[in-house]
Amino acid sequence: MSASDNDTVATSEATSDALLTPAGGSGDPALPDADPASSDAVVEPVDVEDESDDDAEDGADGLLVREGDVAGDYLERLLDILDVDGDIDLDVEGDRASVAVVGGQLKTLIGPDGATLEALQELTRLAVAQSTGVRSRLMLDIGGFRAKRRADLTSLASAAAERVAESGAPERLSPMNPFERKVVHDVIAVAAGVRSESEGEEPNRRVVVLPDR
Repeated sequence: MSASDNDTVATSEATSDALLTPAGGSGDPALPDADPASSDAVVEPVDVEDESDDDAEDGADGLLVREGDVAGDYLERLLDILDVDGDIDLDVEGDRASVAVVGGQLKTLIGPDGATLEALQELTRLAVAQSTGVRSRLMLDIGGFRAKRRADLTSLASAAAERVAESGAPERLSPMNPFERKVVHDVIAVAAGVRSESEGEEPNRRVVVLPDR
C-alpha cells in the first residue's frame, strides 16, 4: 500500500470517528431544541414481524413503555441540571406514554398557562424520538397541571354542549393548545345533539361547538 493510500485510510477513519463521537465526548445526548412543528406529532406505524395479534399488541405496548423509560431518564437529568426536586411517575394511557413530574416546587416548570410545560413536553418528545427512531405522542404533566386543566375543560365543554344543543346556535370557545382541544373534542364526541370542529391557526386555533346535522 502506498503512502497516499495510508493517508486516505487515516483520513477516512478520522472522519468516521468525528461523525460517530458526540460533541464534548459525552455519551449523553445534549438537550435538544424545541421543534414547534412537532406539537401534533403522531406515532408512526411500527412494523412487527410476529404473525400473532397478541404479539403485535405486546410490541406496541413495549414501545410505549420504552418511550416512558427514555422520557424518565431525560427528565431526571433535566431536573438535576435545573436543581429542582421532583419524582417521576411513568404510565401508559391508551395509545400513548404518560409521564408525570410530581412533588417539590414545580411552578417554574409549568409557566404561565402551562407554556413552559408545553415546551418541556416537546423537548421530551424529541429526546424520545432521537432514542427510538419513532415520533412520539407522549403526554407530560407537571405538578398535576394537566389533570386539573382536563377537569376544568371537561366541565366547560359539557356546559357548552348543553347550551348549543338547546339553542341550536354554534359556540366558539377560547383559543386552546392541541392537548386542550383534544379534551374538548372528546367530551363533545359523546354529547347528544352536538359536534365539534377546530378553526383558525396556531396559536389562536379554537374549538367550535355546533348543533349536530
